[in-house]
Amino acid sequence: MNRLFGSVRSRATLGATLVVAVALVAAGTALLLSLRANLTGEAGTRAERSAQAVASELAARTPLDKLSGLDAEDTPVQILDEDGVLLAASEDLERISGTGTSEVTPAPAPSDEDDRDDPDDRDDDRDNRDDDSLDPGEIAPGASYTNGTATIDGDTEDYRFAAVEVETPDRGRLTVHAGAPLAAEHSAVGTALTAMLIGFPLLLGVVAAVTWLVTGRALRPVEGIRREMAAITASEDLRRRVPEPATHDEVARLARTTNATLAALEASVERQRAFVADASHELRSPIASLRTQLEVAAAHPELLDLDGAVEDTVRLQNLAADLLLLARLDTGERPAGTRVDLAALAREAAAGREGVTVEAEPVEVSGSRGQLSRVLANLLDNAERHARERITVTVRREGGAAVVGVADDGEGVAEADRERIFERFVRLDAARSRDDGGAGLGLAIARDVAVRHGGTLTAGAAPAGGALFELRLPLAGADRGTPRA
Repeated sequence: MNRLFGSVRSRATLGATLVVAVALVAAGTALLLSLRANLTGEAGTRAERSAQAVASELAARTPLDKLSGLDAEDTPVQILDEDGVLLAASEDLERISGTGTSEVTPAPAPSDEDDRDDPDDRDDDRDNRDDDSLDPGEIAPGASYTNGTATIDGDTEDYRFAAVEVETPDRGRLTVHAGAPLAAEHSAVGTALTAMLIGFPLLLGVVAAVTWLVTGRALRPVEGIRREMAAITASEDLRRRVPEPATHDEVARLARTTNATLAALEASVERQRAFVADASHELRSPIASLRTQLEVAAAHPELLDLDGAVEDTVRLQNLAADLLLLARLDTGERPAGTRVDLAALAREAAAGREGVTVEAEPVEVSGSRGQLSRVLANLLDNAERHARERITVTVRREGGAAVVGVADDGEGVAEADRERIFERFVRLDAARSRDDGGAGLGLAIARDVAVRHGGTLTAGAAPAGGALFELRLPLAGADRGTPRA
């Protein structure tokens, strides 16, 4: 069962068919009940008219054997007295039920002496009646209804019976039961039910087929995306893209988003490959230099360059720390949410450096003190390598952001290179030695940390003609926004 309905197409078809089936059953049931109620009401109305007609004749002192309503072929009639004794019934009535009495043969007529009632006795009877008594010749308003059966000339059918009371001048209170056949109601309900039993399954089949076809057509691009993604996974070729349908629906947006994700994944993988290659290249030189010095020292201890070995070891240590920090930043590590005073941090970073001037006002941001201190240290290290005499550090509040500026009086950065310098392992001065120029990771680390803190790091021109690096971070308590990748 799970395998049968394991696809969206199957579940959508089943769901749509079930919903339509429930709606059809509910609508069909309501229709049948309404049809039956209407037809039963019409039969009751006909029965009441027949009973009213007989009651009118009785109120007009028409003898029982002269009543025209007893001759109707399809309308069984019974006339009962106050004691429930049958006084008259339709001529061809053989059996009846549902009227309170099953008798179809009237009781013997009373004798003349019995038939002559004392007027005083009738008055006494009227005085003893309930408050709802009728005047002689008056017919009670409304009627009561019951369902039953009657057999007329050997044919038994269902009937709707109406009971009407009438006060006769000579016989007292009489009750007239008249029936109307329910054959039309049964026939109409049966025909409607048969049509539903035949039509509903056909309609459900059409709904299921249409839903299956429409869902399959709608999901066809999704299947194409799935196949292409499976092929990309198997081939590990991130240059491939999934097909994008020429529509503007959710599937097309899914395809475009998938391709954007593949592009970002491809760029990330290429970046990691380049990072690994560059890191291997950067590590090779100090390791080879350190090994050479150690091998020479092992053969000729008097030639050991201890200072050079220490410098190479420190450089390896710093490079390993940079690579570890970049790896943590690439994994999406979020900075701690502690308050940091940038003015105090700038003064600490500038302490002990020659030619560095700090102009700062107290400004607090939320983040990692260690990472932000690393940013300022990297910016100052970069400025020291390029400055002639003076480096200026400023900290100020600008709108809802804290701005840290590090400016030098060196040659500055060409406008075409102001973004490239933030790439990893990039050195603009090819003639500069590795020992002086560093590994090319300082500015890359600084920007990554700024982005993780919801800020930016840009390069521009300083007023003195050198380079100006501006770090912008949201103030403590302000929304950081979404960091840029």
